[in-house]
Parts: sequence; structure tokens; C-alpha cells
Amino acid sequence: MKLTFLGAAQTVTGSRYLLEAQGKRVLIDCGLFQGTKNLRLRNWEPLPFPADTLDAVILTHAHIDHCGYLPVLVRHGFRGPVYCTPGTADLCEVMLRDSARLQEEDAAFANRHGFSKHHPAQPLYTLEDAEAALRLIGPREFDVPVSLGENLIFRFLPAGHILGAASVVLCSGHTVLAFSGDLGRPDDPLMRAPVPPVHADYLVVESTYGDRLHPALNPENELAEMFARTFARGGIVVMPCFAVGRAQEVLYYIAHLKEAGRMANVPVYLDSPMAISVTELYRHHMREHRLTISQLHAIDHAAFMTRSVDDSKAIASRNGPMVIIAGSGMATGGRVLHHLNLYAPDPRNTIALVGYQAPGTRGAALEAHAPTIKLHGDYVRVRAEVASISSLSAHADYRETLRWLAGMTCPPTRTFVTHGEPAAADALRRRIAETLHWDCCVPEQGQTIELPENPVRARPCPPHEPADATRPVA
Repeated sequence: MKLTFLGAAQTVTGSRYLLEAQGKRVLIDCGLFQGTKNLRLRNWEPLPFPADTLDAVILTHAHIDHCGYLPVLVRHGFRGPVYCTPGTADLCEVMLRDSARLQEEDAAFANRHGFSKHHPAQPLYTLEDAEAALRLIGPREFDVPVSLGENLIFRFLPAGHILGAASVVLCSGHTVLAFSGDLGRPDDPLMRAPVPPVHADYLVVESTYGDRLHPALNPENELAEMFARTFARGGIVVMPCFAVGRAQEVLYYIAHLKEAGRMANVPVYLDSPMAISVTELYRHHMREHRLTISQLHAIDHAAFMTRSVDDSKAIASRNGPMVIIAGSGMATGGRVLHHLNLYAPDPRNTIALVGYQAPGTRGAALEAHAPTIKLHGDYVRVRAEVASISSLSAHADYRETLRWLAGMTCPPTRTFVTHGEPAAADALRRRIAETLHWDCCVPEQGQTIELPENPVRARPCPPHEPADATRPVA
């Protein structure tokens, strides 16, 4: 059995793991690289294997850094099944179409304005490619065994994080290999807690926040204070926001604040067709999250939903305090760029960052208080306040990750720490080794590791305080 790390190795993006076992080739996750230019260029590199030699793709969830490369794979000849949960399948329809549309629009914009080094600029993939990829998706329910061939099966376990997010537990003969996917937080207000596998001989675990603890702050209070000081200046809040999960959580808190009279009665705009579509999907997957029908109704009515381009442009004609929630979450594209161009130069306004900002993104530059950001080929002065609401993360921090790991009945033979920047990945590796006494490492990009079949079973896990009391049943 061989495992090759084709993405998310010492970086927090481009999740792709190639497993070769039982005569099959299976890709776990098929994500786009995002962030710095050297990472984005990897999306254009030739595949390290012929796409038509893949037998299947398994997706942990629908974020673009986990599913966004799928149309490229299909364009290069992949025709096998793509497995994911029903929630992920529904979200992929929204995410992949939107990703393709944005890439087509960005290429067209670059060609019209002549600021691309390539003539003509080409999208990485088209809407036609995305539609071809979507036709291959076959949803599978949580905790139901799926056969990939003789002696090779897998199942999904809930990972929290976003709708449909799953960990993957794969059995090759008598050897168990598990992939955490992106882990949610145990006390997330929207999503249910992640469930660890009972056992795995080998484990691949994410480390987005491997070097950090989330602050013990109430996000509702943080938002209330940020809104109050901005509105007191007569300013406007522009919120680059992830369409899946984060936008809905922000609206959840805004609905609470308005109901409690803790937020001025100013207009709130959800200027993201994708986020609007995603919000509607919560009603179709009630068992996956904690929200009630009445809470979903409150979220639906917490903001004006602006689907059309004309409605989006009309927001700029308004004066006075308001809140604009628009994609993308790291300000890498989408409608939020036009709002940043308009509102970033005004010191009365606030740019609110409400999630992880990968290195090399505009969001990371804003978080570092860069004096200017580049938008559509021009540099724009940032005079607005930049506020980071760090308590809104959808990723487990290192303590919560250790708690999830310790929920397993015995330690893996080996644990691979991925999906984190080098410092974060190494910090989590060190904490796993020192706290749980597991054998773990941080693999390199492109590294192939032989995984012996039927390894010697490890001893039972010792008691571990952060995980004991509330271990969910797998």
C-alpha cells in the first residue's frame, strides 16, 4: 500500500492524496492550490499520473481547496466515480459552477484590460468542465460501507466543519487508513461535533490551527463591538466571507444581535449568490447541523439577499452605515473586491476578517495591515479599520484536535500531519508526539510513503484529559 502526498503537504491548500492499494488507485480529495503565486502555479502543472488510470475520487468536503481541481482531472480523462456525502454533493454543484464562472470571468476581465502576462488569458477550467465533473458524483451516506473493489472499502464519518464534511476511513484488507478531512469545532453553534474513527493503523490529520488556540471570546460580543464602533463613525462594514458555513454563522449572530437590540437597525446585505444558495441547502440536511427551523428562518431574514449584478451595484448608491457580506473569504476574487475597492480607502469604514487567511491572499495582506492591496491591476490604499474576528473559525484548534485524536481506542502505527503551514504542522506534530506519544511526521510535497499491510497493533491509548469526558460514539 502506497500513499503519495500531492497537496496539502506543508501548506494549507491543494488537498490531494493518492492511495495505491489492492490494485486500485484512489485520490482522496482533489483540491485547488490557493494563496501565493508559487502555490497557484501548481494548478497548471502536468498531472503526476495519467488521469484515466485513477479508479475513484473520494471527497471529504466541498471547499474549493478540497474539490476545486476535479474539473481539471475530468478534462484530462478521468471518468471514474466521485464519492462524497449528500451534503457535499449538493454543495459541489454550487461551488464548482461558481469557481468555473469566476475563472472564466477573471480571464475575460484580464483580456479586456490587458493586465495578464498571457495573451490571451485562459481560465484553468470552464463551466463545461465543471458540469462534466458534477455528472460523476455519486453521493453516499455517513457510516455506510462503500466498496471500491475486492478487499478495499471505505465509509464516511461526520467531521463537523461545514455541511457534508466527512472524515474518510478506508480499509485495505485488514489495514485501516483514516483521513481526518477538515475538522470542525466540538462546540460550533451550527455544525455537530466531529466523530473520530474507533481505530486506524495509519492516520492523515489536518493542522490548519496546529500552532494556535482559539481565544475564549464570544463572537457575538466581538461582532457587536465592531459594529457599534463602525456605525458610530458613520462607517460601513465590508466582510469578505466564505460562502459555506461562515456566511451562515455570521447571519446567525446578526439575527441574535438584532433580536436582542444589540445592533443598530442598519441594512445588511448578503452579496453572494453562492452563499444565498448554500443557506437554502441547510433546510435539506437538518440532521447534520444544530439549527432549528425557526433559527433558519431568522438567518434567512437577517439580510437582504442580492443575487443579481445590478442589485450588487446598487448597494454602492446607498449612504450611511450598513454591512456588506460578500465572497470570497480571503478576498481572492468575487464581488467583495469591488466593495473593497470602493470602501477600503475611507477611515470611517471597517474591513472585518472572519476566518483563516492563507499566506499570499489579499485577506492575509489585510490581516497584516498592508497599506495597499492590489485590486484588478491597481493598488488601492487601505485606510479603513481592519478587524479580525478570530473566534469565528470553523477549524479545530490544536487542543480540540488532540481531543479528537485521543477519542480513538488505540494509537495509529503512524500519523501524518498535513493541511497546515510549516510552523502549524510541525507544532501539531510535536504536540501529538509529546502529549499522546504517537509516531508522527510532516510529509513533503510529492513524497510517496510505503505503508506496510497488517502492521503490529498498537497498545491502547492512555487516558487523556481533553478527550475523556465527551468522546462521541463512532
